[in-house]
Amino acid sequence: MLTLKYIQENRDEVIQRLKIKRFDATAIVDAIVRLDEQRKSLQVMADAKLAEANAISKQVGALMQSGRKDEAESMKQQTAALKDAIKELQAAQNQTEVELQQQLVLLPNTPHVSVPEGNGADDNEVVSEGGLIPQLQDALPHWDLAKKYDIIDFELGVKLTGAGFPVYKGKGARLQRALISFFLDEAFKAGYLEVQPPLMVNEDSGFGTGQLPDKEGQMYHATLDNLYLIPTAEVPVTNIYRDVILKESDFPIKNCAYSACFRREAGSYGKDVRGLNRLHQFDKVEIVQIAHPDSSYQVLDGMVAHVQGLVEKLELPWRILRLCGGDMSFSSALTFDFEVYSAAQGRWLEVSSVSNFETFQANRLKCRFKETEGKGTRLAHTLNGSALALPRIVAALLENNQTPQGIRIPAVLVPYCGFDLIN
Repeated sequence: MLTLKYIQENRDEVIQRLKIKRFDATAIVDAIVRLDEQRKSLQVMADAKLAEANAISKQVGALMQSGRKDEAESMKQQTAALKDAIKELQAAQNQTEVELQQQLVLLPNTPHVSVPEGNGADDNEVVSEGGLIPQLQDALPHWDLAKKYDIIDFELGVKLTGAGFPVYKGKGARLQRALISFFLDEAFKAGYLEVQPPLMVNEDSGFGTGQLPDKEGQMYHATLDNLYLIPTAEVPVTNIYRDVILKESDFPIKNCAYSACFRREAGSYGKDVRGLNRLHQFDKVEIVQIAHPDSSYQVLDGMVAHVQGLVEKLELPWRILRLCGGDMSFSSALTFDFEVYSAAQGRWLEVSSVSNFETFQANRLKCRFKETEGKGTRLAHTLNGSALALPRIVAALLENNQTPQGIRIPAVLVPYCGFDLIN
């Protein structure tokens, strides 16, 4: 959430920057400014009436002591009327603050100055790429390979739950476990503290990282207990620092977590959702950092390099995209997407997003830090990234490594899998 002070001091800039996200903020920003002025005006009137009531109360005491009870009673009635007026003003002020908050949460985060213009995925900017795209003859897509080698059962998942909930079997299940362990071990080597978070969160947690009220329709909601299944471990891990005041010496704060992730993916359809391409439940390792504002973009670069190292070790062809304004999330200031190439499908598959949210989440979370010099506090910056999401990584591994003898396992995963071939 953008801070009220920032909006007031940078009205035109906020409106212009949000146009890059294809968001017209004019009406909302003007409503925020108007409501804040109204709130301040009501406060001034309430304070004036309170001061008047206090002054009259002192006079009442003096009149009572001097025996002028009739005058004192008359002034008491004035005090009572003033107190009623103060209550009305305070009620109006509270309502104004509610309306102000409702408007504030509607504004997306402003994009970083490096975010390119664009309407959608086709306008994203390729910033780097690497690896060799395999040249395969008669390559099978992963859903056919999964059936051929009996490692992923999509039909059984439909029977048990529904479409988008596959069942991993045998070497398919071991490959899943191997990838999770590999990703966690690599994060540990990079200095991330592993945590195992809950798979459900409350409304405050959903609000803190920006899923609520923006994306409630995309989350599974346990209505009886008013809890939400997490769409990513980012939500509970980042909320560890909700309502926390850190010390400047605490930075860098680095957490990683494995979790199952749950997404309704409402409105998804077509060839892009076949097999592992788009699931309702999937596994992912997430990296999260809470950073000093002065260094958060160096931190972002380090997180991008970490993810790049993972895809390189998995021997996958990869590319990094800087997302354009029209393809960015509500909360992000700058996002880099990682894609790996699927030889059988002949297209790039997104496997990670690495983002800097600057103070947007921290303002919602009330995540601050005390500066070493000075007595004040500042909002921290929050960042996160998929390191990595499994489904499309598995899809690319199966498709790109198919041979007449079976599916070759990348060398880095063999110690984790216990086998070097799926046959």
